[in-house]
Amino acid sequence: MPPSVTAPSGEQFVIESGGYRAVVTESGAALRSLTHHGRDLVDGFAEDAMSSGGRGQLLVPWPNRVRDGRYSYGGTEHQLALTEPSRHNASHGLARWAAWQPVGPPAGGDTVTLGLRLMAQTGYPWTLQLNVSYTLDESGLVVTQSARNLSGTAAPYASGAHPYLTAGPGGLDDWQLTCPASVRALSDPERLLPAGREDVAGTAYDFREPRRVGDVQVNHAFTGLITDAEGVAMTTLVDPGTGTGVALWVDRHHRWLMLYSSDDRPGSARRSLAVEPMTAGADAFNSGENLVTLEPGGSFVATWGIRAVG
Repeated sequence: MPPSVTAPSGEQFVIESGGYRAVVTESGAALRSLTHHGRDLVDGFAEDAMSSGGRGQLLVPWPNRVRDGRYSYGGTEHQLALTEPSRHNASHGLARWAAWQPVGPPAGGDTVTLGLRLMAQTGYPWTLQLNVSYTLDESGLVVTQSARNLSGTAAPYASGAHPYLTAGPGGLDDWQLTCPASVRALSDPERLLPAGREDVAGTAYDFREPRRVGDVQVNHAFTGLITDAEGVAMTTLVDPGTGTGVALWVDRHHRWLMLYSSDDRPGSARRSLAVEPMTAGADAFNSGENLVTLEPGGSFVATWGIRAVG
């Protein structure tokens, strides 16, 4: 790229440690690339391209969708811009395309921290200080997302992220998935908004034990996550032919995972699997379920990460 031209995703921040290498972008503080000894762990995007399909982006101050972009909070009605006009929804927050800036020590080494002051605006009249830290060591990548309310009134908040995991050069159909979720959120096919729930037991969506993905199509949120003693839930994607793969873990604040196989996107369908950690599910600004109330001056921190398998 000529030196006078800015990459569509802005400045590129590179960190390395323990055989891992990650590239994070100025635009959206997105995880553009993550490798382990040269092997891709995420299906990202090129330096000379924009993120597509939400690849690597952070989803704040809400993940997923808000129905009609409309919600009531604190007795006041709010109307967000419809950023998914084809489905008449407000989608994936307000920070995906903003220019995030380094915070603290210069970026480099094994850590980069980026921040964004999200200003009050139509539909979301609160100002937040958003920070994200990406840290690498021999155990993989740790991502810490935080928000602090700089406004004088309480603000609704939830966070998420949109990495696409890849287990190798093959495709999703042959990979083995383990996802620790006991409940699938049903959604209407036209707008992908909540329409009920079902226990995954006995269905094609039960991946609590390792199982080949096959032809199962997923564009669903899952909850009822099974966690270890520390409250951590782990999803793994493995290529049985090589034994290599990738794992994504979430802390106890992440009650939801969105799985998406991109079947509706020609050119990228089923070449990877989006596993999206979310602290709240779709349309949480209306349901209130798992929604965080950020009091004036209050903060919220949630952590997730990715590591190599095999």
